[in-house]
Amino acid sequence: MYSFLLSFLLFFVLPGSTNEARRPAPVPARIAGSVEPCKIFGSVYLENDPRRANSCFAVVYVEPEQAFADVLVFNETNKLFADKAGLWCPAENREFADYTLFVTTDRSRADFAIHYTKVRSFAGCKQ
Repeated sequence: MYSFLLSFLLFFVLPGSTNEARRPAPVPARIAGSVEPCKIFGSVYLENDPRRANSCFAVVYVEPEQAFADVLVFNETNKLFADKAGLWCPAENREFADYTLFVTTDRSRADFAIHYTKVRSFAGCKQ
């Protein structure tokens, strides 16, 4: 009886047992406010499907007013010219994008807000 209990404790309960090696590693949670929008540039895919929101890099809100946006975004037609903050080349496929961002309609759920500008020199961070 005692040998069964001892083997049970050694195998299932004690840390470092072989059972812990079979468990998948926990997915690190994103800390709120840890996304730096000033470092996002290149090809960007904007996701609208809420089922895929957890696999996105950040949550973004498209601000209608320029004054309240964190980043002013200019859409580049060529990915090679999207080489600084605010210069984004829209990607057609999420697998080929440098960043995948989930677009929300609720400002309070977003990590940062963007506003699209038509002037390339205005693009960038407002911080």
